[in-house]
Amino acid sequence: MILAAGRGSRMGALTKALPKPLLQVGGRAIIDRVLDRLAEAGISRAVINLHHGAAQLREHLSGRDGLSLQFSDESGGLLDTGGGVAKALPLLGAGPFYVINGDVLWLDGMGNSLHALAARFQPAEMDALLLVQPTVGATGYNGVGDFIMLADGQLHRRPEREVAPFIHTGVQILRPELFNDCPKGAFSLNHIYDRAVALDRLFGLRHEGQWMELNRPEGLAAAAQALSE
Repeated sequence: MILAAGRGSRMGALTKALPKPLLQVGGRAIIDRVLDRLAEAGISRAVINLHHGAAQLREHLSGRDGLSLQFSDESGGLLDTGGGVAKALPLLGAGPFYVINGDVLWLDGMGNSLHALAARFQPAEMDALLLVQPTVGATGYNGVGDFIMLADGQLHRRPEREVAPFIHTGVQILRPELFNDCPKGAFSLNHIYDRAVALDRLFGLRHEGQWMELNRPEGLAAAAQALSE
């Protein structure tokens, strides 16, 4: 699933005429770059949630070959990240699935990150496996990190007033059972992560490559510069 329903308000004037997933980085729409990564990994079907600029996204993606696309329409009201996934569950099937933020871009090191996530995911001991990036050096990111990762890969939240060594890349595998008894309507995926942390079932996999956050104009510019290099 690709999360593409957000308003993109942090992009300012750039998203007045276009939804954020259609903004270009390095001469190509953000969402096309995400879909390219799915196709490279051999993934054949994607579910995309829509709200802001839904008609523009549908039109743009109508010309996309190589992937079967389905849409989860949130025109009736934004459901946030967790609510958006919960609404789309009937389209995602009964097994674990990838969820990818529509405003990130990643370049792999030695191997394919989506393949690495699938190889590492152990449903008997994990409810969620997040691809995490070292906080220092992430392109377009100015925050204080999200998680501490233990030797076995378990993730725990960043302590208050501390900088965490890892940030969540917005690329992950989730078990649908995580959404049992979830809140109705809009809620954040953070609710799901906290539930998994409490059960010692939230894990991370370090990304060996470059990661770029594209939710602000400066991040878009930094990513374009990184791609050109």
